[in-house]
Amino acid sequence: MLVSIGGFASVPGQARAETRAAGQDALHVSMDELTVAGDGASVVGYQPRRSSFGAGTDAALLDTPANIAVVPASVLRDQRVLSLDEALRNVSNVTQTNSLGGTQEGVVRRGFGSSRDSSILRDGRRTVLQQNFSHAIERVEVLKGPASLLYGISEPGGLINLVSKRPEFTPRNTLDVTATSFGGSLIQPDLTGPVEGTNLAYRIVGDVQNSDYWRNFGTIARQVAAPSLTWRGDDTTVTVGYEFSHYVIPFDRGTTFDPRTGRPLPVPRDRRFGERFSKVEAASHLGSLDVDHRFNEDWKLHLGFSASNLTYDDNQVRPISYNPATGILTRRSDATRGGDFNAQVARLDLVGRFETFGLRNDLLLGAMHERVDYYRRTSVRGPNVGGFNVFDPVYGRLGPSDRVSVPASNNRDRLVNTSLYLQDSLHLTDRLILVGGVSAQIFHQIAYAGVPAVTSTDLSGVRPLPRAGVVYKLSPDLSLYGSYTQSFRPNVTDLDRSGSLAPEEGEAFEVGVKADLGPGLTLTGAMFDTEKSNVLVTQVVGGNRIATTAGKVRSRGFELDFAGQIAPDWSVIGSYGFTDAFVAEDPLLAGKQLLNVPRTTASLFLTHQFGAVAPQAELGSYRLGPGFLEAGFGGRYVGTRPGDAANTFFMPDYVVCDAFLSYRTSVNDLPTTIQLNLKNLFDETYYPSSAASNVLVAVGEPFQALVTARVAW
Repeated sequence: MLVSIGGFASVPGQARAETRAAGQDALHVSMDELTVAGDGASVVGYQPRRSSFGAGTDAALLDTPANIAVVPASVLRDQRVLSLDEALRNVSNVTQTNSLGGTQEGVVRRGFGSSRDSSILRDGRRTVLQQNFSHAIERVEVLKGPASLLYGISEPGGLINLVSKRPEFTPRNTLDVTATSFGGSLIQPDLTGPVEGTNLAYRIVGDVQNSDYWRNFGTIARQVAAPSLTWRGDDTTVTVGYEFSHYVIPFDRGTTFDPRTGRPLPVPRDRRFGERFSKVEAASHLGSLDVDHRFNEDWKLHLGFSASNLTYDDNQVRPISYNPATGILTRRSDATRGGDFNAQVARLDLVGRFETFGLRNDLLLGAMHERVDYYRRTSVRGPNVGGFNVFDPVYGRLGPSDRVSVPASNNRDRLVNTSLYLQDSLHLTDRLILVGGVSAQIFHQIAYAGVPAVTSTDLSGVRPLPRAGVVYKLSPDLSLYGSYTQSFRPNVTDLDRSGSLAPEEGEAFEVGVKADLGPGLTLTGAMFDTEKSNVLVTQVVGGNRIATTAGKVRSRGFELDFAGQIAPDWSVIGSYGFTDAFVAEDPLLAGKQLLNVPRTTASLFLTHQFGAVAPQAELGSYRLGPGFLEAGFGGRYVGTRPGDAANTFFMPDYVVCDAFLSYRTSVNDLPTTIQLNLKNLFDETYYPSSAASNVLVAVGEPFQALVTARVAW
């Protein structure tokens, strides 16, 4: 049974019950995004409680032998999160990697990750979308470590799951309007409720953004529409969803680090080295179907299907090399025409609970089929052009190129994979749980480019993958766990030059502790040791991106994630991570640290509810309810990271702080909120990632103020 509580309620003992104004009754308490699943709540305020991500079945986090971090809706709202990168700042050992000039989402987890590593899921299934985060996302979940048994082809660093907002049978509507100091606005409606006289519920989410880019030229235009519909019977629930997205955003290759000093060039951080035509225009479609059927209290069936499509065209100015003696940057005008990506994913899961010899078994039996196809019709590669002085730039001398690169055009990379899996959680006692499983990955990958086409990769095979874990509960609120897992992923690349690349294979050992502390604080600490062979390594040589595979890399470390309530009216989410990620075996790169991987990350965000600060009042024809104040402050630390595979330069460490102030009341009985968010409060200059070259280093956003007006009805 799934019950969504989106209105006002008072639930004694649950974490972070927020005091808010609600029409005439100012003493009601709102539980943020409380979803009851089975016998417990998945998220209460900032505290995660249960998840099916990483277990395959709905389970308490304390009963799962893996580190699963959740960034819930309340955190996304309080921090006014506008991108996946911002959401993941709350999670240990997760940082940004090459985002292809800000046009894609690239994430490193425990030392591993790239912008096209299939690690970002939507509702547990893979897509080809490059911009996944929007107002249509309910929460973000991060599963640390290998997960190929449950989710097919994946990296050993872990997976990220974006959970979509779905229809609710309790009417709840909101409208958010935000203005930003960068110049521009966001309009975000969210409407849900039942269809009267039927077993149907609907949800319509919109996200429209029009704003100036914070660097010295460019604009951001984004439109998202996400309708969905749920039918609920006695034992069956069917949900269909669709999401359309269109966006035009800058293609910004960032700044340059001086090869003599290893430091960024002393130029204003808002100075772009590109041109006004450097941008990408894309449209995406995502359709989904989820069918849940309950045979009885012990056996359930889930059928899920997703189809995604992304089409795009882009123009970019690619910096090629920098002459520190003259200050001259050599650049090239590149483009992609007719980018067309598609994915279809279907999975069928049978979940059951039964007893053998008096011992409880939680069984998962399933199959998943994926077909992922990346195609780029035309690749444009202009000539190298010098003469751009980074200290006295003159724009407009380099225009878009129309010089087609025949060897790089007609570029396709298609992967078809079928995964068959079986997992059992055996409860030997009330305290001891053994988890074991195995999957078979049956795959075929083909890649070619050029006219006529030249095949670079044609691989097929069957790869078995085991999983083993143990959970021992010292008490109902404290558990220890250990696990051994493997991963498998054929290498996928859109680089200029690469031959047939062997699939990546990884294995990981992990031990950890989980605890529910105090009034409602969930804490997970983990130590891990992961090894991966045939790792994709990107190098930039003469402006060409070349792919090779390192013999073996290793990542080991420690992490701590915590979220929930630490005292009445005080909530927190935070993390600490240490990662030692290096090349263990390779003729050229042995001993080098992995690209974009810091040794240390840390984050802490604390909020406090001050309670009622203003009484009921009347202002002309407006009736104002009591006013309630909430404030939050936090920061994140990211250590130094190598900017290229050879470790010739490092991006400096940084600390960035954020804050918010929220005032909740009611206006003519409509719950209303005014919220001020201050991002990068102290205007820190920082560099979040590199695209494997000293001339391709991303620049972090400066101070930004956002004012949001939110009304609910």
